[in-house]
Amino acid sequence: MEKEQMDFTDYTDPICPFCTDQFKKQPPVHPIPTGRVLEKLDEHLGKNDYDSAERHLLYWLGEAEDGRDRHGMLTIENELMGLYRKTNRKEKALESVKEALSLVDELKLNNAVVAGTTYTNAATVYKAFTMPEESIKLFEQAKTIYEKELSSDDSRLGGLYNNLGLTLTDLKRFDEAVKYYSKAMKVMSQNKNGELEIAITYLNLCDLYEAKLGSEESEKIIDEYIEKAHELLNRDYLPRNGYYAFVCEKCAPTFGYFGRFLYEKELSNRAREIYERN
Repeated sequence: MEKEQMDFTDYTDPICPFCTDQFKKQPPVHPIPTGRVLEKLDEHLGKNDYDSAERHLLYWLGEAEDGRDRHGMLTIENELMGLYRKTNRKEKALESVKEALSLVDELKLNNAVVAGTTYTNAATVYKAFTMPEESIKLFEQAKTIYEKELSSDDSRLGGLYNNLGLTLTDLKRFDEAVKYYSKAMKVMSQNKNGELEIAITYLNLCDLYEAKLGSEESEKIIDEYIEKAHELLNRDYLPRNGYYAFVCEKCAPTFGYFGRFLYEKELSNRAREIYERN
């Protein structure tokens, strides 16, 4: 016996003849090539070319928006908030923070590692623009995610602890800050070229002890940590790349602040030479 052919109405529910929702289709998502985008971004940053970096990121943000690639948009907004923080553009940085946090919620990523990274980046922006109360909340959220999802030697965890120490110092919670700086150094000591981050931590500790004890009482501790940081930055095996130049440039003013003007000049010149070479 021949099977009876089913009609469309046999396997669909009755609908209003004036309703057109069933005919609406969402256009497909066209993901941006995030790997290539970040690789090109690193080239611009390696040359200290922030204008080109911004144009590059804004172009791909537009492409991600047009392609309905929300994950790609989140990646770009994370990079933009860091770029705007480095170039001291508060309004744009805070706008990228708002967009990134909104995307995390929209994509329901709140317990994923990418959310921890977004919270860390956003908290760092708040820290840079003297908003420690907003910063500490996001750092705590990031810590909860990172400590659960990452291995104990992951460099992202070390970076988080370092930044958390900075915010705790701003809040005058010095003992807690020291604890997290210690955690940061332990993590980074297990990472290749982690000496750069450890050097930054030693300089952060100089700021902490001056704030906690005053210039005179902290002088001996600061002298010790300054020399340790300088020795780490001068290790011959560290690659003289764009990130190394960035760290030298970042650390140089702290050496100058504590009276090590030759160290400051040395590191500033080294950073400039690397940027020019790249």
